[in-house]
Amino acid sequence: MVSEQKGFNHNNATYATILNKLAQSKKFKAVDAVLYQMKYDTCKFHEGIFLNLMKHFSKFSMHERVLEMFHAIQPIVREKPSLKCISTCLNLLIEANQVDMAQQFLMHLKKSLNLKLNTCIANILVKHYCKNGDLESAFEVVKNMKKSKLSYPNLITYSTLIDGLCQSGKLTEAMDMFEEMISKEQILPDVLTYNILMKGFCCAGKVDRARKILDFMKSKGCNPNIYNYSTLMNGFCKEVRLKEAQELLDEMKSFGIKPDTVVYTTLIDCHCRTGRVDEAIELLKEMKERRCKADTVTFNVILGGLCREGRIEDALKMLDELPYEGIYLNKGSYRIVLNSLYQKGDLNKAKELLRLMMGRGFVPHYATSNELLVSLCEAGMTDDATTALFGLVEMGFKPLLDSWAFFVKSICRERKLLPAFELLDELVNEEFG
Repeated sequence: MVSEQKGFNHNNATYATILNKLAQSKKFKAVDAVLYQMKYDTCKFHEGIFLNLMKHFSKFSMHERVLEMFHAIQPIVREKPSLKCISTCLNLLIEANQVDMAQQFLMHLKKSLNLKLNTCIANILVKHYCKNGDLESAFEVVKNMKKSKLSYPNLITYSTLIDGLCQSGKLTEAMDMFEEMISKEQILPDVLTYNILMKGFCCAGKVDRARKILDFMKSKGCNPNIYNYSTLMNGFCKEVRLKEAQELLDEMKSFGIKPDTVVYTTLIDCHCRTGRVDEAIELLKEMKERRCKADTVTFNVILGGLCREGRIEDALKMLDELPYEGIYLNKGSYRIVLNSLYQKGDLNKAKELLRLMMGRGFVPHYATSNELLVSLCEAGMTDDATTALFGLVEMGFKPLLDSWAFFVKSICRERKLLPAFELLDELVNEEFG
C-alpha cells in the first residue's frame, strides 16, 4: 500500500479524496474506519472534508449521519465549526424536511457554541417556511430579525419572501414587499429578485405585467440575463403569443444575449403546438448555425409536431438519420412516432420502426407493445407478431395474459404451434430459470 511506503504521509487532500470515493460508493463502515484513523493523525485537517460528507449522507437520506459529521468536526479538525458549516448542516436538514432535527440542532448550537440567530441562519428558516406555504411563520422570523442587530433582513430574505408570496398567488402583496425593500430598506433588487416576480406573474397568466417588470429592470440599469428572458419566453408561449415570443428572441440577440437550448425549445414547442412545424424546423437550423446544441427534448418536440401534422415520413427520416449525425435520441423519441403509427393503423411501418427501435436497444411502452402485438394478429400478420414478440421477450418484455392468449389463439388458428411453444419455454425459463 502507498501509505506503507517510506516517506509517505497522508494529508488533508488524500483523506478528502479517499472519503469522497468511499461515500460515493456507500461504503460507510470504511468511512467510519478512516474517520477513526484521522483522530490520531497529526496532520492539519479542514472542515471541507466534513461538509462534503454531510452532503453525501443527506443525499442518501441518512440525516442522523449528517449531524454526526457536524459533531465530528471539532474533535478531528480541532477547531469550532464555521458559520458556513453550521449553515450547510441546517440547510441540509431543512431541505430534507427534518424540522424537528433542525430545531434540536439549533438548540444545541445555542447551548454549546453560544450561537445567536444571524441573517444566514434566519434566511434558511424563512426559506423553509415559505417552501411549506407557512407565510405567517416566515414573517414572524423576519419580524424577529428586524429587532436584532445580528440578523437584519437582506436581499436574500426579501427575495425569499417575495417568492413565497408569488407561490401562494399573492402577487399584490409580493409587489408591496418589493417596493418596501427598495424604498424603505434601500435594498436594490438583483436579476434573481426580478425573475421571481416575472415568474409569479407569468404563472398567473399575467405575462404583460412580467414584460413591464423586464422593462423596469432595464430602466434601472439592471441588465436582464438569459433566465429573465427564458421566463418571459415561457410566459408568452404558454399564452400562444408567437409574435411577442419571436420579438423577444430578436431582442435577446440584439442585446448580445445568446439564446440557449431552453429558450429555443420553448419557442419551437409553441410553433409545433400551433401547427407551424416548418417554422420550428427553421429555428432548429438557426440553433445549429449559432452553435446552440439541440437536446433530446428539442428533437422529441419536433417529432411530436411532425406526427400531429401527419408528416410521418419526415419523422421516420429523422429517427433514421439523427443517430448517424451524433445526436442522441431516447426511447421517448421512438415511442412518439410508434404510437402515432399505431393510432393511424399503419402496422407495416409500425413493425419496421419496432425492429429499428429494438435494434438500437429501446423497448416500446408496455401498453403499446401489447396493443401492437394484438393488432398484428388481428390483421393476419402472425409471423410479424411472432418475430416482434421473440425480440421483445429477449429484451425482458412479458406480455399481458390477454395479449398472450390472443397470440396463441392466432397461432393455433394458422396451425403454427411450434413458435408458441418455443416462446412459452423462453418465458417460463425467464420466470423460473
